[in-house]
Amino acid sequence: MRLGIAKSQNFVFHLSLRSAFSIFVALIKKEKAKTMKKISMLFCACLISAAALQANDSLLDDIVTGKFKAKPAPMMTLAEDGEHYYQLRDDAIVRYQLKSGNVVDTVFNAKTAKGEKIEQVEGFMMGPDGRSLLVYNNYEQIYRRSYKADYYLYDLRTRELNRLSETGREMAVKFSPNGRYIAYAYNNNLYVYKLDFHSTVAVTTDGEAGKIINGTPDWLYEEEFGTRELFDWSPDSKLLAFVRFDETAVRMFDFQFFMPQSFTSDETLLYPYSFTYKYPKAGETNAKVSVCVYDTYYKSIKTMDVDTENAYIPRIRWTGQPDQLAIFRLNRNQNRLDMFYANPKSTVCTPIYTEEDERYVDFMQLDEWQFLEDGSFVAVNETDGYRHVHQYDKNGLHKKQLTKGNWDVMTFYGVDVKRRVAYIQAADKNPMTRNLYAVSLKNGKMQPLSTEEGTHNALFAPGYSYFIDTYSSIETPTRVTLYDADGKPLRVLHENDAVGEAFKQLNLPKKEFFSFQTDEGITLYGWMVKPANMEPGKKYPLLQVQYSGPNSQQVLNNWKIDWEYYLATEGYIVACVDGRGTGARGSEFRKCTYQNIGQLETADQVASARYFGSLPYVDKDRLAIWGWSFGGYMTLMCMSVDEPVFKAGISVAPVTDWRFYNTAYTERYMRRPQENFKGYDEGSPLLRADKLTGNLLLVHGTADDNVHVQNAYNYVHRLVEAGKQFEMQIYPDENHFIRKGNSYRHLYHRMKLFLDKNL
Repeated sequence: MRLGIAKSQNFVFHLSLRSAFSIFVALIKKEKAKTMKKISMLFCACLISAAALQANDSLLDDIVTGKFKAKPAPMMTLAEDGEHYYQLRDDAIVRYQLKSGNVVDTVFNAKTAKGEKIEQVEGFMMGPDGRSLLVYNNYEQIYRRSYKADYYLYDLRTRELNRLSETGREMAVKFSPNGRYIAYAYNNNLYVYKLDFHSTVAVTTDGEAGKIINGTPDWLYEEEFGTRELFDWSPDSKLLAFVRFDETAVRMFDFQFFMPQSFTSDETLLYPYSFTYKYPKAGETNAKVSVCVYDTYYKSIKTMDVDTENAYIPRIRWTGQPDQLAIFRLNRNQNRLDMFYANPKSTVCTPIYTEEDERYVDFMQLDEWQFLEDGSFVAVNETDGYRHVHQYDKNGLHKKQLTKGNWDVMTFYGVDVKRRVAYIQAADKNPMTRNLYAVSLKNGKMQPLSTEEGTHNALFAPGYSYFIDTYSSIETPTRVTLYDADGKPLRVLHENDAVGEAFKQLNLPKKEFFSFQTDEGITLYGWMVKPANMEPGKKYPLLQVQYSGPNSQQVLNNWKIDWEYYLATEGYIVACVDGRGTGARGSEFRKCTYQNIGQLETADQVASARYFGSLPYVDKDRLAIWGWSFGGYMTLMCMSVDEPVFKAGISVAPVTDWRFYNTAYTERYMRRPQENFKGYDEGSPLLRADKLTGNLLLVHGTADDNVHVQNAYNYVHRLVEAGKQFEMQIYPDENHFIRKGNSYRHLYHRMKLFLDKNL
């Protein structure tokens, strides 16, 4: 990719030189010798201008291609003892001491392993018993989270490496707690490999594409409930619980591919081929789900007696007791969450916990629940209006609220029973920062574990003796540090000083945080990047950046280098505001958009634009807005208001009517179209197409499996019928992210040209 970029830059540079030279020659012919000095100065100015053009193009390319993106720390797999970790190094798996970083030993080496020979290791998984591990290669992404690969089982005693199965390309591979079994999915069925007997048993046999899925999610669950597996081993490794999907009644969606599967191939595809999959749109039929438990001894399957009609099962988890499976159920409107304890033998399901909300319940909190040895459990909910940590007894009765305040717990890391503390990440100072705390179970006192202002996120080692803090701010690229349980730094595991220094050397404008009040009295937070050395009295064009989706945040004190820095060098002001519906400000602020998606969010972005237009250095007649996905949707909404404020807008991969989008996401915030006809109409850019004002650039990938290009095509039809002119950029065979080949770079240059032309 870098070669292609260099050629493109040189081409522009050479054109500029050619133009400059043409001017130079023309002036020589026209002017006399006494003006040669002035002409030479002009030629030098042209050279400087051309060099500046090349430099700025290079800066945009460097930003878009990730030159200033903080490099992630090498993947660390923490050992069960809490004192060691494993890392993949040159096709070998090395064990280190966590506290010192010293090498302990090499537990696997592809070059010296017996049995199967593999040339490359792309990932690994340690067995819990220290007897075996899994390595994999030929990784292939399926949707956003799911993937399949070729897995190999390695015996640490015999040093033998063997294929996990004859078929290969397994999915969602998971060791049992005792390390004697491995469960995995293949072609919609579940299998169990027995390490003691080197044999495989088919747990299910009814899996069929487009009909039955066992243990792995359908597209909807993967995308909207954030999971790539829905099966779990019991603590004693005797039972395997899983969710079964029957998606027979779910309607199909398909889109075409126009090029060979090898995206960079020069081959011409004469006849496009179709990709078909199940996609339930708002108000349509979902897959039917049931919860099953497989007994490894009797090789039998029982279906748990819980009503799943017209409901979701976003998670199942064993509680720590081998006869107690926790089943989490959300009703279709997602405003009621029930947790049941299922007995795998009798199949009886006992209701233990219920949470209801007049709007919707946050399902993502379920991953943070912790079941304790005494049968009690710690849950995260919003029952007091903010996201806090609560403790319940084994019967589901509320014991105490562990955290309190008018702020949100953003992550609950767990409870250290020995030290009697809970560990959390909190947005307690302001919505833009994240801090780490140890919270006393006795009195709720919060001990800070982080001090630097910015964003901190922790990973605790088993046993809670250590934690790894991943920190960044707008001034500091990502730094990863090991701490002890009291917050004492032990050693830096990873830093990005070189990235930070390289960016600092550019001496670009700084990102500044601000807040203001709208006419409705709502305080909103934002950031702004201004051109350096702004001229007094001069007014500058402004681009408004936003995403605006439910529980999202763009205004955060973390390291994120995007094209706003480049645009500031080109004379633009770039600003971003998180409006109502975004996160870290309590339940009311986040959920006030319920059943009216697009209304308050649009009002806040328009109010932000009016605020910017009132500033003495902003040209209110040269305001633009842009966004991607929900942000693209918001661009269309904000350009279709009764009192226009934006001269131009860029909408990438937008939803243009929520009826086109999937059930789980849309109905969570809007209910079904059958229940909220007015809300769907009022939040539809499609039905506002005749109100569009300003210059629009509409962008979409034709192979977007998430927000279908159907959204863009229907919107285009409405614009055409309304006589509205616009610009459109289509990316063939690109999905929602538009990242293949040179597409992402091309998109940003296309957007820059659009802004220059219109602002």
